[in-house]
Amino acid sequence: MGAGHNALVTAAYAAKAGLKVGVFEKRHVVGGAVSTEELVPGYQFDYGGSAHILIRMTPVVQELELSRYGLHYTDLDPMFHASNGEDPWFIYRDAERTIGELNEKFPGQGDQYRRFLADWTPFADAVADLFNSAPGPLDMGKMILRSKGEMSMQDQLSRILRPYGDVAKEYFSDERVRAPLTWMAAQSGPPPTDPLSAPFLLWHPLYHRGGVARPKGGSGGLTKALARAIEAYGGEVFVNAGVRHILLEDGKAAGIELEDGQKYTARAVVSGTHILTTAAALPPEVVPEAARRVRVGNGFGMVLRLALKGKVKYRNHTEPNSRVGLGLLIKNEQQLMKGYGEFLAGEPTKDPPIIAMSFSAIDDSLAPPDGEVLWLWAQYYPYELSSGSWKTRTEEARENILNAFEHYAPGTRDQIVGELVQTPLWLEQNLGLHRGNVMHLEMSFDQMFSFRPFMAASQYKWPGVPGLYITGASTHPGGGIMGASGRSAATVLVKDLTRRGWK
Repeated sequence: MGAGHNALVTAAYAAKAGLKVGVFEKRHVVGGAVSTEELVPGYQFDYGGSAHILIRMTPVVQELELSRYGLHYTDLDPMFHASNGEDPWFIYRDAERTIGELNEKFPGQGDQYRRFLADWTPFADAVADLFNSAPGPLDMGKMILRSKGEMSMQDQLSRILRPYGDVAKEYFSDERVRAPLTWMAAQSGPPPTDPLSAPFLLWHPLYHRGGVARPKGGSGGLTKALARAIEAYGGEVFVNAGVRHILLEDGKAAGIELEDGQKYTARAVVSGTHILTTAAALPPEVVPEAARRVRVGNGFGMVLRLALKGKVKYRNHTEPNSRVGLGLLIKNEQQLMKGYGEFLAGEPTKDPPIIAMSFSAIDDSLAPPDGEVLWLWAQYYPYELSSGSWKTRTEEARENILNAFEHYAPGTRDQIVGELVQTPLWLEQNLGLHRGNVMHLEMSFDQMFSFRPFMAASQYKWPGVPGLYITGASTHPGGGIMGASGRSAATVLVKDLTRRGWK
């Protein structure tokens, strides 16, 4: 049920294990928020996630042999360009190169970056291991015990429990270095002041481990390859086939009914949709109260996707490096906090920090020879507004994002030949992301690990309904392009149905 990337990963493993698999997707393309289409002639637009980072920490691509089915990754190096508009710097895959350039531009900050990596690389490796397995109640303790760095357990724990903004200040005295790292940590949702949020910063060393990559042809290259793999392993993939109900027989999952009334029976059903979408497809009496109480939040980010007739030209940047990796564009830490304050007041951010992505710089299949695709992700944007509606305020929010980006690349608005504006409401209506939260549920500690989506459902099984399994961003480890949830759900599913597992 659903063809997001986690659902497709589960389906591919199940089909490879010899199970008869059918995938049913409501939209006309597979991939959910990891899909790509030509929305402007000659320009390929991603609908959701674009940078493939966490999936490099998993064995999914290798185990499913996705290169055989058309997946070809291009590594980004530099991985990130960071800037306040005046003092740009780059994060390369090679940590020592990053350290050297940091010390040259911001004396002493490269040494602090080296210390930060030394202190937290073991912890980041432990987090990656936990992301690749089903969650347990002692995950925090496991992270600490597996982190065999030089820092004492007491010092490590005290930092893990703190806000990531505070930890960043402990390591980096120069805000021009600190603010972009804090902004990257904010991509999971919680602001820099939230307690227990430090891990969002502390897994930064993973970027140097696995790198940042892009599928050739767009982010949907991953999900198209997964669909081909499913079919090669004997499964079937159906689009324009939304599921209305999950069918039960004697209290067990027994199949699905589509929106057009067609029914398919099965030994098991896996829902890769939002946890609330799964609940809505079930009879009310089998939906636990805990499933209704999950915290979705009030929106999150907004995306402006642009087709440009010319290349992005940053001021005070080094070309073409500034167009290769993800742009961590933030004037200062106050800009992020002010935006979050406006969000809490129900207002769209007036001057947002931005993640800028112009991947046509390394993939000429995305745009015409002289053109460019440019994605501008901005935070924070409420789903429920304190005044007006997204119908009346979308243009205002769009203009504010463009104005914010003009600080870094003047004249960009004059290059626009096509666009897609994705407000929180658009994300809900078109991608099934309830209340516009791209992470499904808020990524706060009370909804992570074995608390995601809720305790009784943390092992990828719907409580009280044998044969019903769940995967996707609503489950551990959460949002982002990783596939770990799909792989872990497949482990449970295939073990139950074959008594032998898929290895």
